[in-house]
Amino acid sequence: MKFEHIPHQNPVPAAEREKVIADPGFGKVFTDHMVMIDYDEGHDGEFGGWHDATLGPCQPIPLHPASSVLHYAQEIFEGLKAYKLADGGMALFRPDANARRFNESAKRLAMPELPEDVFIDSVKRVVEADADWFPTVEGGSLYIRPFMFANEHFLGVRPATKYKFLVILSPAGNYFKSGSPAVSVWISEYTRAAPGGTGAAKCGGNYAASLVPTGEAFAHGHDQVVFLDAAERKWIEELGGMNLFFVFEDGSIITPPLRGTILPGITRDSIITLAREQGLDVREEMYSIDQWRDDAASGKLVETFACGTAAVVTAVGKVAGRDGEFTIGSGGPGQMTSQLRERLVGIQRGTVEDKHGWVVRL
Repeated sequence: MKFEHIPHQNPVPAAEREKVIADPGFGKVFTDHMVMIDYDEGHDGEFGGWHDATLGPCQPIPLHPASSVLHYAQEIFEGLKAYKLADGGMALFRPDANARRFNESAKRLAMPELPEDVFIDSVKRVVEADADWFPTVEGGSLYIRPFMFANEHFLGVRPATKYKFLVILSPAGNYFKSGSPAVSVWISEYTRAAPGGTGAAKCGGNYAASLVPTGEAFAHGHDQVVFLDAAERKWIEELGGMNLFFVFEDGSIITPPLRGTILPGITRDSIITLAREQGLDVREEMYSIDQWRDDAASGKLVETFACGTAAVVTAVGKVAGRDGEFTIGSGGPGQMTSQLRERLVGIQRGTVEDKHGWVVRL
């Protein structure tokens, strides 16, 4: 797809940018540029309804008050990162998987699919345009947020005929504010998704539903919320924005299965692949909150970790709820958690061999 490049008339001054990238936090500041592509159901071009691709200044978007997204929530997004390689170059990690998942979300929300090569090209263009924003902190990255929303203005419950696809960037440091080597999680009495719903789609509605329980977790002094299934309130599903893994004393690993109620994480899939390559027994099966508590108490369960693009791999040290709390292992990162994290981060940053072609150099 041909992109029009719109020059930025007022980029962030270099001195101000340097202050930001030295201590970026997470998701607070955005870079100079963004990609935007329009979709119109009546347009018939080389890329179907997709047209008018631009790489231009990151700026507010005019939006009619009757825009469909504001009333019927047709909106999806993705999250991936650009990493600095050991040789000084930059790379993306599995952007093709993000492109595929984006289109799966689009189908579930009755939205148009975006050609995968256009998705990846859009990401590459904005990262290359704002490479100077790469954080200088250890472990820093450029967090990439591609998203799409319905912008046809009408009132009526039907799929829209007009959409916008955008990509914005945010320099990123540590995801969790506590900076602790292991996080504490709160067992929510709310549920995130039900069978047949949108749990497997990366749409804003799922995250909106998690805000009250996440706030409750924060109020009790914890870093994240953990959700149980909607049907029985028994089976562990995922955290507010991360998948979970359970490591046992015999070296085996369990992670909740993809049943349409949790997000099919790309980091999750990568961890499963890397663990199985090491000869580990990784099972995708249901695991209950009672099993989690009992296995932690008996010592059968030695580690729990969460994973996702934003926080990569993070140990879970403490679990709490209205019925009490329990500690997992020593309460800090275990050997398996650290080993898998180091291998994954090593691949992402070019210090460990990439046998799968996951790393895409820029």
